[in-house]
Amino acid sequence: MKFVVSSTELLARLLSVSRVISSKNTIPILDNFLFVLKEGYLSITASDLETSLKAGMTIENVVEDGEITIPARLLVDSLKEFPDQPLEFKTNDISSLIEITWANGNSKLPCTLADDYPSIAALSDDSTEISIPSSALLEGINRTLYATAEEELRPVMNGVFFDIGTEETTLVASDAHKLVCYTRHDIMSAQKSSFILPKKPASILKNILTKIDQEVKMRFDIKNAYFEFESFVLVCRLVEGNYPAYRSVIPKNNQNKLVINRQDFLNSTKRVAVCSNQASSQVKLKLSYNQLVISAQDLDFSISAHERLSCQYEGDSMEIGFKSTFLIEILNNLPYTDISLELADPTRAALILPNGQTDPNEDILALIMPMMVSA
Repeated sequence: MKFVVSSTELLARLLSVSRVISSKNTIPILDNFLFVLKEGYLSITASDLETSLKAGMTIENVVEDGEITIPARLLVDSLKEFPDQPLEFKTNDISSLIEITWANGNSKLPCTLADDYPSIAALSDDSTEISIPSSALLEGINRTLYATAEEELRPVMNGVFFDIGTEETTLVASDAHKLVCYTRHDIMSAQKSSFILPKKPASILKNILTKIDQEVKMRFDIKNAYFEFESFVLVCRLVEGNYPAYRSVIPKNNQNKLVINRQDFLNSTKRVAVCSNQASSQVKLKLSYNQLVISAQDLDFSISAHERLSCQYEGDSMEIGFKSTFLIEILNNLPYTDISLELADPTRAALILPNGQTDPNEDILALIMPMMVSA
């Protein structure tokens, strides 16, 4: 293998794919990047067996094709120190070293043959394919990923559920205390299908898609999913199991409705939550006609706080408690100016919805479970 490449262009690809590499790999070769140079195209792959990410780039100055693996951390740390300049990479069949040469110096790094590098999982013949704009996929992941769980006993809760229908597509995440649904009415498939995307590949997509503006080709079967866009291919193993029937837990008859500025509500909750009990993190909402009082207290340390906000409220006067961290997370991740908090009573789930004009192609719905209010 022998080629010349721009240091900054190569480093950009390496930093993207290095997110996949685990800090504790069971197979030593997974600490390496896989370089495959063929017909003027360099493909760089990183994997942890569950998730693989491949990035490609065109190489104009190629002397000899080849395949090799190079220690990821060592290579990235080396390239971070270079200004933008041409680098020559060269290996031979005998040596276990790769030589990197630049204008006024060179270095030698260890390398190994690519034969032992795990191959990427293939999809079955009955896989499903759907195209989705990168902006819509990024928005869906941004609005749902924070609500995923960390549960060993129920792994299906530890990812984002893609519920693809013939009229719309919904991304769902829940940890049993809160639930978020992000629905796109402009993305659909000829037949219904679904899969659960694990948290790690979802986070990797979130980071890469911020710089992408094109269609993402999404292909999946019952075990694996492929996401192809620009010069990247992300392949991941899906979470096995059936996602809970999320639609059945969304209440339909919450008659009490609070309309309030989201940022004002968020800021007040943050201020009051400082004085909440450290174990429960509970904040209490007291609702009455066009008035909301947010309060919290910690009797163990004799601290308390409350704040009064003007709002639009139609319904019965009530007091309801929420875990402040969950409420703050939801309010932080909603893009709306004004939100509507819809309630049935202090013991049932509350809905948080947009209030006013929104994008006709998307809907966001958040659900939060209440906490018992102490006397």
